[in-house]
Amino acid sequence: MKPERLRTLIFPFILCTTVLWLYSCATQSRVAVNQLDTPGHHTYAGLKLLDLEKYSDAQREFKMAIQLNKNYSRAYTGLALVNIFTGKLDSALENLTSGSECAASNEDRLFVNVGKIRYYTVSKADTGWLESATAHFDEAVKIDAKYSPAYYYMGLAYKEGLQFDKAAEMFARVVQIKKDHISDAETLLKFMQKLVQAKPATQTGKKIALVPQVTRVDMAVLFTEELKIKDLYKKPETKGAAEPVKEKPAEKDKSITAEPLKKDEKTATPVKAEEKITAETPVVVPAGASVSTIPVPLLPAKLLANDIAEHPLKTVIEGIIETGVQGLENDPKGNFNPGEVLSRGEFAVIMEGVLVKMTGEKDIAARYVNQKSLFPDVPSDMPYFKEITAVTSQGIMEAKNTKTGEFAPLKPLSGAEAVLAIRKLKNKLKIID
Repeated sequence: MKPERLRTLIFPFILCTTVLWLYSCATQSRVAVNQLDTPGHHTYAGLKLLDLEKYSDAQREFKMAIQLNKNYSRAYTGLALVNIFTGKLDSALENLTSGSECAASNEDRLFVNVGKIRYYTVSKADTGWLESATAHFDEAVKIDAKYSPAYYYMGLAYKEGLQFDKAAEMFARVVQIKKDHISDAETLLKFMQKLVQAKPATQTGKKIALVPQVTRVDMAVLFTEELKIKDLYKKPETKGAAEPVKEKPAEKDKSITAEPLKKDEKTATPVKAEEKITAETPVVVPAGASVSTIPVPLLPAKLLANDIAEHPLKTVIEGIIETGVQGLENDPKGNFNPGEVLSRGEFAVIMEGVLVKMTGEKDIAARYVNQKSLFPDVPSDMPYFKEITAVTSQGIMEAKNTKTGEFAPLKPLSGAEAVLAIRKLKNKLKIID
């Protein structure tokens, strides 16, 4: 047989074999080896491993399910969840598409719709992510109006979307249905109810309300945006203000030097003999000249704190320092320490200072000097004792643990506690948003 004829026969055979090999690798189908080797069992095991954050093990289980049944919808949705939690969002969307296409039952459709709610909540793929999540929630509850996971994960979506009232409604529904996610929903419901009561007035306030620990710069932002502290601290204008001083003619201005000036030989600039110009040297204005035409040395602006030069919220921090908020001053070394976490005791000092400033009652804290402590963990010799007693007696703050009555003065202040205390302060001072 001629070589050309042989090549003609072999090439199609090789091509066909290669295609079949690639197809078999892509599907990786296999036959079950025992009674537990089923798509359902592997998917169940994968979801359990997912709850334990064992993502690689969960992924293996979901893939084994797909090897047994390439149309097993729940396994594709399980793979999507693995990819969501590991940051592979493009792959997650592909998995969810496969899960949706393969969905053969209402159970499959419920599971994939909730998977899509979770995808949009984590990815925030576009500005309309919350609306997309809501659309899949609507699809789920059309199938089953009592499907707890749909309400629970939509509650998390509303929480991320800063719609605290709607989130509370979702978690309340989970508790009412009494099937899945009950304990977590109860905890989140109480948290959302606290935020609904706090009513943060700004988007920034809502975001900070969700943080577990508030820093000094967070508090600077809250006071600036939520409380409008600079406007609040402004002193009323003094009546009978002095008349503006009229500008005197240049030739009679005492600041003008009448002494003859010498000219620098190189620059021909009028300067006094043997005079060195420094930043502190007053600018000499020649007779008849306009002040605006005299060059003034540009000096770098002085930082109000040593550690904020490169901070993105430098302007906000400087505003707080200039306003003079008690408890948000620089330390003895001139540092603001923007990233330092505030304790509940330190926050009490700050809030007591605002009360004193706004009410004019300078003895608010002093009146509690001889009072018995209201909390078992706040002895009378604690540095924050007076301030804590003052703000709690005024209804601004409360015990951290309602069961033990402990105030927890050294524990970090949470965002929810901060915005709620600011709301109570606004109510007391009758500040309208």
